[in-house]
Amino acid sequence: MRYGICILPDQPWSAARPLWQRAEEMGFHHAWTYDHMVWGGLPDSQWFSCVPTLTAAAAVTSRIKLGPYVTSPNFRHPAAFSREVQTLTDISDGRLMVGLGVGGTPDDKILGQPKLAVRQRVDRFQEFVEVLDRTLSEDHVSIDGTYFRTDDMRLVGGSVRARVPLLLAGNGPRSVRFAARHGDGWITTGSPSETIDDWFDAVARSVDVLREARAGDDAPFDTYLSLDASPRNALESVGFFDDLVGRATELGFSDVVVHWPRKTEPYRAPLAVLEQIASRGLR
Repeated sequence: MRYGICILPDQPWSAARPLWQRAEEMGFHHAWTYDHMVWGGLPDSQWFSCVPTLTAAAAVTSRIKLGPYVTSPNFRHPAAFSREVQTLTDISDGRLMVGLGVGGTPDDKILGQPKLAVRQRVDRFQEFVEVLDRTLSEDHVSIDGTYFRTDDMRLVGGSVRARVPLLLAGNGPRSVRFAARHGDGWITTGSPSETIDDWFDAVARSVDVLREARAGDDAPFDTYLSLDASPRNALESVGFFDDLVGRATELGFSDVVVHWPRKTEPYRAPLAVLEQIASRGLR
């Protein structure tokens, strides 16, 4: 099992910097931050941009992998984002991992975008992934899609795609199958549930869909479970964390992700629990 930590971008860099450095010192395999213009979980909080935060994090760390958790088409064009991915890959010396998802509210309306049905949002996301993949892999890309267009997008210097895993988020069967067939890995939060057992049952059903979609494909494929999406905070105690990780392991997940403990909700938890877990070793 590999372990990831997500650090919300709700603090100035002077306060956030030591958290990213501490995450590497603790031995986490990867560290993430949210990519939103406004996040519904903290709509009245100060909020900082994902890409500059990851750039700064890359500059003050040397080993830990870094990435957005997750980027969506709500306010980004895939060709423009590919340039940021290319640059971050260079600055981080190949440590970038890119989580991608459909996205939600309020990001979906801030820039005055037309309201899309759920199926259209998934269609747009899948086109976003296709365009991003191509603009990270090919030079002179021209695409006339339903949602995105490019005219001779350049990638001078060669493909960076092999160095940048695209990890596709999804919980519904259609999105899980798409991740299985078009991603380098899968991220899931499961489905909203009232009990831990119900949550894991829903996760297990998605795992079954993934396995069916990947039947016969032996290529490496990592799977990431966001433990804090369960009905209880993963870091409420060391024992509870161990239980969640054990159940994730039984389902075959390669990676789990938790959030850096905050003093208030969301993700309110004792920092001492995280420190105790890290002190045992995460390797």
